[in-house]
Amino acid sequence: MSSIKSLVMADAVAAYHHITIKKSLFSTKAIYTPTGSPVKVIVLEYSPSDGENVGRLLDMPLDKMVADIEHKGKPATGANGNFRLEVCLSDDHQFCALQLFRFADFSYRPLFEPRFYEGKDVEYIIKLL
Repeated sequence: MSSIKSLVMADAVAAYHHITIKKSLFSTKAIYTPTGSPVKVIVLEYSPSDGENVGRLLDMPLDKMVADIEHKGKPATGANGNFRLEVCLSDDHQFCALQLFRFADFSYRPLFEPRFYEGKDVEYIIKLL
């Protein structure tokens, strides 16, 4: 499992008003403060076609995104892809932050700024993961 420190969006997540960062000698943990739930890091990689699909889905309203996923299925992840999705998800599924990247010029470039979801909206995002 990845560490929150290894994410490109780490500073944005740490600055989010409902996130507290707890540092110890060997680790850095993020906590979703309204519920006290630990936040886990997930990094998913996608092929060019599936990555484009992820970007398209994330630009849809959440209810339409879920309907599209239920109809067509969610994009398949791979081992080394042209697209990378960084996700921070609280254990209680009440908080989610994500950012999509595309590999270009020998590095991953963000396709949009980090996006934050709380409460019921997180249930929709989980359908994509």
